[in-house]
Formats: sequence, C-alpha cells, structure tokens
Amino acid sequence: MPSRRILVVDDEENIGRSLRMILEREGYQVNAVHSAAEMRVFPERARMDLYMLDVRLPDANGVDILRELQAAEITAPVIMISGHATIADAVEATRAGAFDFLEKPLGRDRVLVAVKNALDQGTLKLENKRLKEAVGPGTKMIGSSPAFERALEQATMAARSDARVLLVGESGTGKELLAAHIHANSPFAAGPFVKVNCAAIPGELIESELFGHEKGSFTGATAMRRGKFELADNGTLFLDEIGDLHANSQAKLLRVLQEGEFHRVGGEQTIRVNVRVLSATNRDLTGLVAQEKFREDLYYRVSVVPIRVPALRERPQDIRPMAEYFLEDFCVRNGFRKRAFDPEVWDAFQEYKWPGNARELRNAVERMAILSPGDTLTAASIPLELKLQREGGGRSTVQEARESAERDHVLRALEDAGWNVSGAARALGMERTNLHKRIRALGLARGK
Repeated sequence: MPSRRILVVDDEENIGRSLRMILEREGYQVNAVHSAAEMRVFPERARMDLYMLDVRLPDANGVDILRELQAAEITAPVIMISGHATIADAVEATRAGAFDFLEKPLGRDRVLVAVKNALDQGTLKLENKRLKEAVGPGTKMIGSSPAFERALEQATMAARSDARVLLVGESGTGKELLAAHIHANSPFAAGPFVKVNCAAIPGELIESELFGHEKGSFTGATAMRRGKFELADNGTLFLDEIGDLHANSQAKLLRVLQEGEFHRVGGEQTIRVNVRVLSATNRDLTGLVAQEKFREDLYYRVSVVPIRVPALRERPQDIRPMAEYFLEDFCVRNGFRKRAFDPEVWDAFQEYKWPGNARELRNAVERMAILSPGDTLTAASIPLELKLQREGGGRSTVQEARESAERDHVLRALEDAGWNVSGAARALGMERTNLHKRIRALGLARGK
C-alpha cells in the first residue's frame, strides 16, 4: 500500500520540521508549506490523505482554509493545530468539520494517535462511498395515492427531529423502507442505520443482540460482542416487530430510552449512546397494552410520532407503477432483456386484495418474469392464487383454503417431530419463534 500523504500548513518552520520528522519515521509522506497562499499553489494539494492546518496563518484563518477544502469537494480529514487555542476556536473548528484539534507544543504520541484515527476515518468514508456507488440506489418508494403520500409526508416531517417514530401497518407494506427514508433525511443520516427484527431472535438472545455481552457471560460467549445499540451510536436503530419483545427485554429497552445508557450482558461498565430509535409493528400495540402484554410506559416512549403505513389494497392506483418498477429492477439484477406487462394483467392485479401487500406483489411479478417464455408477461403467467380469488369471488375463500392447507402442513410436521417445536421448525425450514407464532395464529394444540 502506498504511503499516506499529509500536508502541513503552519507558518512556524520548527513545527513543520518537527511534524515531518515524527510522521516520516512512521512511513508517512509529508509536505509542509508556511501560508495559505503556498498551499493554494501546491501542485498536489487536492490529492492529500490528510491536512494539518494552523488556526492562525499570516494570510488566512485555518478554519477558512478548511471551508475552502470542503467547497472544493475535497473530503480528506483535517486536523487543526494552534499555539493559542481557546475553547471557542476548538468548537468553531469542530463545527466546521475538523476531525481533531491539537494544541502546541505537540506531543509525539498525541500527534500519531490523532493522525492514525483521522486517516482511518478517511479510509472508511472512501470505502463507504465506493460501496454505495457499486450497489447503486436501493428500492424506491413508489406511489402517488393520497394514503401513501400522507404517510410519506408525515415521515419526512418527523425525520427532521430526533423524535421516536412508530410505524404501524400490515406485513409487507414497506415499513422498513420508510424507516430508511426517515434515517436518510434526519440529523443522524451520517451515522449507521442498524436493523433488528425482534420477532426473529429467540427471547433468551434478544438482550445480547441489543446490548451486547462480555466474554464468558453465558455458554457460548467466547468473546466480547457489541450489541446493536452500540453499533448504532450516533445513528438510527430500527426495531422491527417491536410488539414481539419479551417482557424482560421491554424493561431494559425502556431504561435505555429513558437514560441513554445500558450494560452489556454480564458486564458492569455503563455504556452511554446517542441513538435515534425507530420502531415498527404489524400488531395492535394498544390492544397488547390493554392485555398487559406490552408495557404502557414503553409504548408511549416509542410512539412519540405514530405513522400508519397503508396497505396496498388502500392504494390501488399505485399497483401498476410498483409492478413495473419491480419488473424492471428484477430484469436489471438478473441480466434479463427488458420485459413488459400485457394490458390484460392489470384487471387481475386491480381486483386482487394483496394480503401480503407490496412484498407479495414483488414476489408475483418476479415469478411471472421467471416463468414467462417471452418478453411480455401475459395473464397466463399470473400466479394461481390471484386467479382463484378472481374466479372464486372473494378473499375469504382463498384465505380459508390457504390457512387450512397451512394448518394441515404444520400439524403434520409437529406430529412427525413428536410436538418438538425446534425439530418441526427445522423440518419446515423456518425460525422456531416464527413457528410458535403460526401455531398460535392457527389455533393448534396437542391433541386437537
């Protein structure tokens, strides 16, 4: 790897000479200039990996030079140095975007630590930018219906603050996508966006997942592990399916939201974080509160701004643009030729109730694209369940048939496993916690 390039801008020759000696011994490539004018004409000034700027130069203020670099879209980190530093100077430099602030006389160890940390941050930013460019834009939010536009407008307004938002809606309506939109338009956008599916994590592991654990805190904890709250520090934590949190985990989550601090499992050190929490659920949390299955105080903490995400059947005018987007995205990802829908498809799509919402629509479109021999997706490729509902004249008949088939399938797996839920879950290829939910939903019980 080529040596990292550092430009020192300081009017004191001894400072420039000292920094060159310290940094060049560590393998860095260092250049030093003595004024803003010299820096502006320095041939390689836009190709540096790090800048070290004196706050008070003979012909400029170091913070003004920092702003000049930013205006030129030079994203390398900047360390400010000063022999006459005040708290106001440090605050101004930090607000302007400086990575660190060093006071003279400069200690060797302090300089090396600051330089290493600044360069590491610069590398991470560059890698993040490259990954975003490689991946390209994510799934777009598509829709012009009043119900969708209202939810999007509320989310955009809520994003401007640090208020906690609760997204309520059926599965597959795009709650996670809306949460990502809130994060991207919030004061926390520069930080990480960390997602947790509370329903997919066993109750005994959820605390470790959220808060981390210390080495040896339980069987299998072979090393210290940071939890999602630590990973989301200065960013956003999205708690999907928060209604499935165990009572003990609800209590610990409440403490973090109240005090902004927690302990890792098996640890004694208090860890403080600055995290914006977004939550989502497809369950009726107010009903769970009434049944004392969800803490009322936690409910009010997470639902400062509740936003209802509409089901797809409430926004029928969005079905066509969403289906066309899903088809285009699928073809691009899989290297297929561009394909289109036959007009006769839209009648069936409009009449179907889409109980699985946008997720079911995406699955249907991708299945049609895979199974259609030509470049036009015709009515013949429409999935069977859509046709059954259209011919049967109602969602209830199809839904009952589905639930009956699922009930028989799950019951057979449970009986084959001697009603061992873990064994049945493996046989069915699903998470144990999800199987527990389906057992309750289908009203299954041993001996029934």
